[in-house]
Amino acid sequence: MIDWLAFSRACVRDLEAVLAQLPTRAEREPIMGAGEGGDDTTAIDAAAEAAVVARLEALGADLILVSEELGMRTFGAGGDLRVIVDPIDGSVNAKRGIPFFSLSLAVAHGPAMDDVRFGFVHDFGSGEEWVAQRGGGAFLDGTPLAGPGPKETLEILALEGTTTAAVAAAVPALHGVAHRVRVMGSLALSLCHLAAGRVDAVCCLKPARSIDIAAAQLLVRERGYAIELFEDPPFAAAPLDLDQRSRVAAAGTPELCARLAAALRTV
Repeated sequence: MIDWLAFSRACVRDLEAVLAQLPTRAEREPIMGAGEGGDDTTAIDAAAEAAVVARLEALGADLILVSEELGMRTFGAGGDLRVIVDPIDGSVNAKRGIPFFSLSLAVAHGPAMDDVRFGFVHDFGSGEEWVAQRGGGAFLDGTPLAGPGPKETLEILALEGTTTAAVAAAVPALHGVAHRVRVMGSLALSLCHLAAGRVDAVCCLKPARSIDIAAAQLLVRERGYAIELFEDPPFAAAPLDLDQRSRVAAAGTPELCARLAAALRTV
């Protein structure tokens, strides 16, 4: 039986060493190639993924890895066990030295989002550790998430997947839906902040991939909040692969989530 929390924490230590070895833009930013996820692979992306892959290889377990750069890779005999990893979610922030990026790691016993049983997100800026167990709750630094959740009105909406053009197109449609907008740069962390009630909703303005949301969505759902790939529902059946199928909306209630989705469908 693999202790996935201990494994995830070991990956964090390895990635902290990688960050220390590549301390500035000069070391982190060079492009090494193109990842299977479609984005450029920079030096920091490649080094971070190599560290996580080495940890997985050391397990000697039968599993399938779904990762930003390598794509899908079979370890041993493969099977139903899947590990979905984005070693650096918020890589633009990481490259530029902005302290808001994370390790996102999910473990599933099957090929779909509803099969995720464990989610782990570590914020390398604040040091916060976000963990969820399917049916076991959501935790921040070992303490169950409780207290005030997202508001019934959308005071703060976190937007991710943001280019200038995407924001310019979306914001007019969101006028009257959300009072304030934040663009923080890590979809995984923005969803964690929704789970904690720090923001009231999250939208990704480009089609999301499972590697970006598989871990953090479990915190959102364990809190009883709503999340949907509104252009390719249902969320629970979303495949754990690298394809970009739909934009994502998440909020405290299905009604608010649907309202956000309706606004974005006009864009």
